[in-house]
This record gives sequence, structure tokens and C-alpha cells, in this order.
Amino acid sequence: MNKLASELNDILEGTACGRLLSDFGRRIYFPKGILSQTAEANKQAHRQNATVGMAFIDRTPMELPLMRKQLPGLEPSQAVAYAPSSGDPALRERWKQEILRKNPGINPDEISLPLTVSGLTNGISLIADMFLDEGDDVVVPDMFWGNYRLIFEERRLASLKTFPFFSEEGELNIQGFRKTLEEAGKRGKVVAILNFPNNPTGYSPTKDEAKKLVEEVNSVAEQGIDILIISDDAYFGLFFEQDTEKESIFSPLSNLHPRVLAVKIDGATKEDFLWGFRIGFVTFGGKGMSRKQYIALEKKLTGSLRSSLSSCSRPAQSLLLKGLGSPGYLKEKEQYNKEIERRYLKVREILRVSDTPQRLEPLPFNSGYFMSFRCNGINAETLRLKLLGKGIGTIAIQEKYLRVAFSAVDLEDIPGLFDTIYETADEL
Repeated sequence: MNKLASELNDILEGTACGRLLSDFGRRIYFPKGILSQTAEANKQAHRQNATVGMAFIDRTPMELPLMRKQLPGLEPSQAVAYAPSSGDPALRERWKQEILRKNPGINPDEISLPLTVSGLTNGISLIADMFLDEGDDVVVPDMFWGNYRLIFEERRLASLKTFPFFSEEGELNIQGFRKTLEEAGKRGKVVAILNFPNNPTGYSPTKDEAKKLVEEVNSVAEQGIDILIISDDAYFGLFFEQDTEKESIFSPLSNLHPRVLAVKIDGATKEDFLWGFRIGFVTFGGKGMSRKQYIALEKKLTGSLRSSLSSCSRPAQSLLLKGLGSPGYLKEKEQYNKEIERRYLKVREILRVSDTPQRLEPLPFNSGYFMSFRCNGINAETLRLKLLGKGIGTIAIQEKYLRVAFSAVDLEDIPGLFDTIYETADEL
């Protein structure tokens, strides 16, 4: 094992994080190579800097005039220069402030500085590399984003352990989560991923459910089980009901128990309506972890990112940073959030007044982009294909659920969409 990796492991020794690391997580480190030498030169090479593999003219990165016309608001250093592997330092600091603004329950001294990744998928994949070995268990609800299977099972050869997302009463199945967490943690270690608002159901916990969920995690940790909880916050902020918990579940988990390591994976993708920018962030929180330990963990994750992606898009980071600091930015975001909320409320209205066929049972939803039907007595894939033949696109899941992304449909078109779904279900 490389000496740098051993040094980082020594810093993390005795923590839940140190015990949770995969074999790869223990071996990875950020090298003192070209990047670290370039960083030193950027600070001290005041005469000539012949380190980084870029081309300069008059000490400014070369930029094709045609490209400059497409990005008139960015300097060449903001548009075409490499970004650090861990991300633009100013953007990382700004995103941390955004996390704290949206989640006032978080103590700023008890979480790490967010590390920039290339979208949430990349962030989840990097965390999977860092903490999952072949045969490890990952606890997920039975209603989960399909990409989890590729990331956890196919890439890392881990095993998904599912539980019913909803109880028979139509509430978040907290006891099912706790039971599965205990069973999967019998070897002393378990990883779980929670996605709120949930894809595909569009459900987030109520304030009471969130409190109980955290209590159950603490109870399992008290049994001597090390727990990594990943908060997939892709749709964070799109909460439409008064009793819905508005803070990320990462907030209480980040300082819950010495055996719990919480990871928040979020980004500009949905929160800032910048899907194609592919800019996400990974933030750690663990009770009792020191700043030195957070830095060690960040170095490991940066090494992993360096070895797979090198660094994220510089112009996307620059534009996001400019946006976050611009007057009116939050107001513009709120206007779009309100538009999605209006679509949500229209769907609610349709479900209330419609004589919903028994064969299409709406699952609970209160947030995010989606709602889903449970298909009773009909095959969801058959329904999807028949709808597609009528020019309507939906998603079939497990052959028994149909997901509808109301976020993608203009408000005036939503009634017609649901009329067609009901009519087609009747035809089957």
C-alpha cells in the first residue's frame, strides 16, 4: 500500500469512516504529483510557470475566438482552464453556504467542505467505490432509481437489500427500513441510500416520519453496527406540502452517532435547472469527526476522482458560481419551483375529482418531479407501450408501476395526459 494512503488511513483510524472503507477506499490517495506541484507553482512561480499541460499566450489560457463568442461572460481562465480535481475552491465554499442556508439544522463545523463531482451519478459511484466491497449489502426501498442497480450491483458486486417503501397504511415504512438495516448489518457494517424526494414515487417523509427514521438509525448504531447513510438529494427543495420535512435527512444524520457516517450527494442538476451541466457535490458528516479527518477523507475522494475523471467541467462550475452570486437568482429559481408546484397541484386536483379506475392506484406523493400508479390487474409495460402508441411517454417499473413525470408536461396539457392514461387503462 502506498505510504500516502497509509497516512490517510492512520488519520481515519478508530472512526466509523475508517472501518467502513472498502479495500479500494483504503488504498486510494491523492498523489503529490503534477497537480500538487502545479498548485504550488500557481502560488509561487511568479516568473514563469511551466508545469500544467495547457497552452498560454500573454499568461492567459489560449481560447479560440469562436469559443470566446459563445461564452462572453467568462474569462479564459473561467472557461477553458482546468479546474482542480476537487473542484473550484470558491464554488465549493459557496455550495457549503447554500447547504447551510437550506438546512439550518446543520452545524457548519460538523460537516466537510463539499467536493465537486460530475453530477450525482458520478458522486454515488465514487462513494460506492470508496465504501463497498464485493458481497457488501446496500439497503434501499423497493421503489428506487434503476441506476442504483448498475452502480451497486454491477460495478461493485454488492447486493441490494430492499424493503417495501410504503407500509400497508400508505406511510413511509420506517419499521421495514429498520428491520432490513439490522439484518444487513449483522456483519457489523451496512450501507443504505435514501432518496428524498423519491424517484420514482415523488414522496418525502413528513416531519414526524423523518424524526422516527433518524431515531431508528440511531437505535441500530447503538447495537455496534457501523452505518453509511447516503442521502441522494437530487430533487431537494421541491417540497409541496406543509407537513413535509424541508431539510435533508443528512442534516440530523450528520451529527447523530459516532458509528454513523452520513454523505450528502446533491447538485445543480435539478435544484438549479442545470441538468446538462453535470455538476454535483459530495459532503460528509459524522459525529466526532475532526477537520483533519474530513480533509483525509476528501483527499481519498479527490484521488478517486482524479483517477477516473481528472476534474469536472470548468465553464459549468464558473457559470454556476456566477449564478449563485447574482442578484435575482434565488427569485428566478423560486418562480420555476412554483411552476412545478402548480403542476403538482393540478395532478392532485385531477386525482381528487376523477373516478380513478381501481386498476390504477396512485401511490403517495408530495414532492419532486414524479407520481406513480400501482397497476392492479394490468401489466405496466403493456400499458406503457399502448400509451406510447398514442404518443404518450411514461415509464414502466417492475411491470407493476407506471411513473408519470408531471414536471415535464405543461400545466394546460396535464388534464389531457391523465385522461389518456385512464382511458388506455380501461381499454386493457
